[in-house]
Amino acid sequence: MTDIKAIAPRLADTVKQYRADYIEARLEESQTSHITYRGKELESTGRSTSRGGNIRALVKGGWGFVSFNNLEDLPAKVELAVRQAKLAASSESQLAPVETVVGTVPSNLARNPVTVPLAEKKRLLDEYNDIIWRTPKLQTSIIGYGDSHKKVIFVNSPGSYIEQERADITLRLSAVAAEDGDIQQVGLSLGSRGDFTSIQGLHRQVEQMSKQAVELLSAPKIKGKEYTVVLDPVLAGVFVHEAFGHLSEADFVYENERLREIMVLGKEFGSKDLNIVDTATTPDLRGSYKYDDEGTPATKAYLIQEGRLVGRLHSRETAARMGEKPTGNARALNYSYPPIVRMTNTYIEPGTLSFDDIIGDIKEGVYTRNWYGGMTSMEMFTFSAGEAWMIRNGKLAEMVRPVVLTGNVFTTLKNIDAIGNDLEMNQGGGCGKGGQFPLPVSNGSPHIRIRNCLVGGS
Repeated sequence: MTDIKAIAPRLADTVKQYRADYIEARLEESQTSHITYRGKELESTGRSTSRGGNIRALVKGGWGFVSFNNLEDLPAKVELAVRQAKLAASSESQLAPVETVVGTVPSNLARNPVTVPLAEKKRLLDEYNDIIWRTPKLQTSIIGYGDSHKKVIFVNSPGSYIEQERADITLRLSAVAAEDGDIQQVGLSLGSRGDFTSIQGLHRQVEQMSKQAVELLSAPKIKGKEYTVVLDPVLAGVFVHEAFGHLSEADFVYENERLREIMVLGKEFGSKDLNIVDTATTPDLRGSYKYDDEGTPATKAYLIQEGRLVGRLHSRETAARMGEKPTGNARALNYSYPPIVRMTNTYIEPGTLSFDDIIGDIKEGVYTRNWYGGMTSMEMFTFSAGEAWMIRNGKLAEMVRPVVLTGNVFTTLKNIDAIGNDLEMNQGGGCGKGGQFPLPVSNGSPHIRIRNCLVGGS
């Protein structure tokens, strides 16, 4: 079997020989494994490997793209991409300049998670499933484990040559309780950059998750109205990713005239304490890397700084179109896709307040944790919190049924009036866009307080 490292130098020479404004190529080797349980039964388990690549060519503003899983006759594939680009020539697309890079980025893992025996992974998940099913009144449960190890070599016609390795692990568990036609669900979602120990030792958390699903059957519903709401780091992180982060992706902004009128740099979107960042430069997070899939170095991009919109996320193409700098946010799920603008690790920077400070002056409010669903439409959002408690006279009170939060993201950002000092990053998510799902990302926040937030209830 041909090693991609052996053929990459020849491919690097080949892309320089064709008449095009720009050519880039990716070669990729990946290994994956998965285990899935539905209820008490093991539903599926397995391992897979894949090898392939793609060529992307730009000629007079037109793109050509070819993906393949046969590594033979790569010059013919380069020629096909160039020919497609010539047919699509439109003088519309161009690329912002970036420096040529030559480098190698190892995964730095002591143990590739894919090489952990499936039997060892299954033993651990069996333990978790046994804990879940010790709980009475459960109707069903779901456990989904996945891991991957990927090696990618990127070359382009200006002379960049980058080798990168990365590993990824995800684990999602949920327990569903039922009684007299009433159904309640609680979930747990985790992930890491390939560290298998990150999903070990979760026995107590799994037990608490299962018991809480049953406890929710007897929890009261709250009255639907506007409350002061406190979001935990998980739900606040999902909010900043889904409701605001996607609106900061420059391809979305560029293609939407109404959004361009809203997302004007310098516009005030919140208090001076509000800072929102996207960066792939933080070590050991699932959205982290040194170079994106166009060979652009990762950056720390402030989206909101001291309450004002100061930036957005770019590929080289969107940066050229909008007259701004690339941010290193061009990402592809795998070699079957061209890179598009994607988030990496998106979060609200911490403030100075403790949790007790944040809830201390709330006469009646709602504390929300975790999440299990939601949707956005432009600036409007609806999120389902996974857990909720009433806040009464500055203290946490009774647990209530999970609530739905609804609103306008820009109004909600302005209503954030307290930001905690306890930033946490949620590693359990995967982002979808343009048919590419699930792309490894993380999101996070400290606890935040939002005034006048519409909460759905009875």
